[in-house]
Amino acid sequence: MATTTKVLSRTAASTSTTTLYTTPSSTTTVITNIVICNPTGSATTASILLNDIDLLGSVSIAANTSAFFDLKQVLATTQTIKASASSTSVDFHISGVEIS
Repeated sequence: MATTTKVLSRTAASTSTTTLYTTPSSTTTVITNIVICNPTGSATTASILLNDIDLLGSVSIAANTSAFFDLKQVLATTQTIKASASSTSVDFHISGVEIS
């Protein structure tokens, strides 16, 4: 059994819900942390779904700040991380461990 620590997603947001990561076949993924960065001068909102279930629903991110979420959430094979934000300037940084 191989365990690989990795960046699961590092991407700019979309204003529509977009898949950021899909667990590969024969793999279990453990999400360990999420950082949402808002470099704009205005507050924005962001949402994250794990396998189409809300994890963070319309969380407000203040102007020029980042929000940090440390967690341990498991995704089985083919399950997804999806996200959206009210501004495309928002960035998502998601790290975790893949176990295969």
